[in-house]
Amino acid sequence: MPDPALTARTISVGETRDLAAGLAALAQPGDLVLLAGDLGAGKTAFAQGFGAGLGVTEPITSPTFTLAQQYRGRLIMHHLDVYRLDQLGEVAELGLSELLDDEGVVLIEWGDAILPVLPNDYLEVRLGFAVGAEASDDERRIELRSVGVGWAHRQVSLLHALAPWADAPADTPAERPTRQGRAGEGPPEGAPC
Repeated sequence: MPDPALTARTISVGETRDLAAGLAALAQPGDLVLLAGDLGAGKTAFAQGFGAGLGVTEPITSPTFTLAQQYRGRLIMHHLDVYRLDQLGEVAELGLSELLDDEGVVLIEWGDAILPVLPNDYLEVRLGFAVGAEASDDERRIELRSVGVGWAHRQVSLLHALAPWADAPADTPAERPTRQGRAGEGPPEGAPC
């Protein structure tokens, strides 16, 4: 049974990446992270931040057309995108069980689409557009749910990693950490999420 969801709110692409980098510090070999949400909600930006948190220095791009990318950092990060898969049987061709066994971490964009063929131990990260009259285009609501024991044992650490973005008012970016290390500084204008 999944643990209750933890929620956070980011106000820029840079903050979404920063939050993901903080979560990457908790990653352990064999971890599975499912990224879910609408098109353009920030799944690839999350993967970029997660990779940066693992020490990946090369550019991380969406594997929509290649289906899988591999990056080296503190742990190997396998970044998959199953958006274009038509059948659950095609997941076997990706070699997911082998990827989970190689001492790396696996991030799957659109992972909720293949839940029936996944192990029952993962962290689901659901990214959504913030709603409301004052929500900006880059503001995101991020919900994390631990399924199984792997991430559930790190629930307190997850709470600490999310603390800068949990229930924080959207108008106080100066109090939030940024990837560049200075308050209020974010990605270049027009950067994709």
